Formats: sequence, structure tokens, C-alpha cells
Amino acid sequence: MKKEYIIPIFVPHLGCPQCCTFCNQRTISGEQKQVTAQDVKNTIEYYLESFKEKNKYVEVAFFGGSFTAIEVEKQKELLEAVQPYIKEKKVDSIRLSTRPDAINKQILKMLKKYKVKTIELGVQSANNYILNRCKRGHTFEDVKKASKQIKWYGFNLGHQMMVGLPDSSEKDDIQTAKDLIKLKPKMVRIYPVLVIKGTELEREYQNKEFIPLTVSQAVERSKEILKLFAKKKIQVIRIGLQNTETIADPTSKESEVVAGPYHPAFGQLVEDSIWYDKIVKEIKKINANVVRVEIQTNTKNINNVVGHKKENLENPSTSYAVIATAKENSNIKPGKFKLKVLEVA
Repeated sequence: MKKEYIIPIFVPHLGCPQCCTFCNQRTISGEQKQVTAQDVKNTIEYYLESFKEKNKYVEVAFFGGSFTAIEVEKQKELLEAVQPYIKEKKVDSIRLSTRPDAINKQILKMLKKYKVKTIELGVQSANNYILNRCKRGHTFEDVKKASKQIKWYGFNLGHQMMVGLPDSSEKDDIQTAKDLIKLKPKMVRIYPVLVIKGTELEREYQNKEFIPLTVSQAVERSKEILKLFAKKKIQVIRIGLQNTETIADPTSKESEVVAGPYHPAFGQLVEDSIWYDKIVKEIKKINANVVRVEIQTNTKNINNVVGHKKENLENPSTSYAVIATAKENSNIKPGKFKLKVLEVA
């Protein structure tokens, strides 16, 4: 099996016609200057030197959220810079993220020519009121049209959605996930809303016009959404923004996160919570006199069973008077676990 590597190239704000209330791409990406073809080449060379695996799959990813809204010549300049590496088989493909209203047949034909394989759309919500509330500048009809065209031209379709947008209830967020499932993306990213410095959302937060979700609330919403996608076998490739110098704990001096459900391992919290629910469900099935159990699972999932700061093992003791321990068992398939009763009262 090939080791997969991503070479990230951030193209913040270029071409974006909107200024969404929650967005500050300079902070999110850590980039401020305009990216050139030479920057692309330098970044690729830097990353290729660090990839030691011989059997690997390398993808160049243009992040920033509005790639196809850039002037066409600039798009071609950046894409052209990758082509020698594709021809030399040092890079296998290209992926990019963009706006739903910046997709048309001409653009897709051009992207096909430059070996782009995956296009991710910044959907954020399927609710037109919420999209307008956040000044997204597009509707969900744009999302549906762009998704259909992307798939028709043979690209991998990705969607990005946000949890906890202004005026978006848990029901709204879950409905967005359900609406995206109908469009059959290959992969999805789920981002809880953070309040970033220099955004309109920061002003709303300071004026008490917006209350962000707590970490616990965001985990609960994201968990239900993740289960919906998993049921339909749609891959969730990320939950939560990547931790950087500026996207960090709000108490950090360098952090530009003002408030919101920030956690350096947010995705892990969501996955652990799903495992905890499964464990509790099984504990409830066993004899009420059981006081100690051992949870056996594959090496791959042992951290999920233990949970963040051992919470999945400690909470059963508090809530159900059952002491739980974890043990690796290579005979158990990944994604599964088994309860073994160790002591009965």
C-alpha cells in the first residue's frame, strides 16, 4: 500500500469576492503574500526532500478556498509549475479548494488539462439564510450545480462544512450533512466555527451578538454528523482546523483564536466520543452486578478506547460504578472491541 503525502500550498484570499464573517485566510493559512510559480516549485522541492518512502503517492494541494476565482492566467501559472513534477512522476496529482460559485464548464476543462484530480467546495451550510447571514455570497443551489458538474467531468468531489455558524442550530448542521450526502461527495471536512481576530465574527462576539459552541457542544454535533457520513461510507478526511502557531489555544500569546471550540486534537475527541457511546451501550447490556471489565481492541484503536486523558476508562466508573481497563488484542478486527468481565460483586 502506497504512503500518501500532501504538499500544501496556501493561496489565501486571492480571487475571493466575499469577506465572510468568520474568515481570515491570512490567519488560517499562515500566508500573507501572493504565491508565485517559483514559490510552488520551492515548496514542492522542500517537501519532496523529506519524503523517504519509495512506494508513495504525492499530491499537491492548493488550499485557500477560492482557487478558481483567481484570474485564469494566475491559475494556469500555478498549475503549470506542478506539471514538470507530474511528468517526472515525482507528483501524482493535484487537488484544490474553491467556491461553489466559481465553477463552470470552461474552468473544469482547464483543470482537467492540468491533471487536477480532486476539487473541494467550501459549502459551509446548506441553509440559504445562514449562508446569507455569514455573507458567503452563494446559495446552496450553486453548491448543487457545481457538485454535479465536478462529478460529471470525472473529478473527485469534496465538501467542506462548518459546525456552529451564526444562527445555525444543531438541527441545521445535521440537515446540512444530510443535504451533502444527497450530492454524494467522495470526502468531507468538518470544521467547528472559531472566532478569529480581525473578522466580523470577532466584532459580533465582542458585542455579544454571537455565542460560539463550547468544545463539548461542538464534539456532540460533529459526532452525529460524522456518524451520518460514515453510514453512507463518505470519508471524513478532517475534523477541526489544523493546529498552527496562530490557530492555537486562545490563551497562547501567538494565537489569533479569540474564542470557540478550539482543541489541538478536536478530531480525536469526536472519534473517542463515538467509541465511548459504543462502550457504554455494551456495559449497559451486562449483568448489573459487574464491577470490573476489560475492554479489548486492536492496536489501531486502543487510543480510542482509552480516550482523551483516559476519559473513556474513567467515566464508566463515575457514571455506572464499573471499573474499566483496556488491553490490546491483535485478534480483534480494527473498529471492533470486546468486553471481558473481570469481577462481579
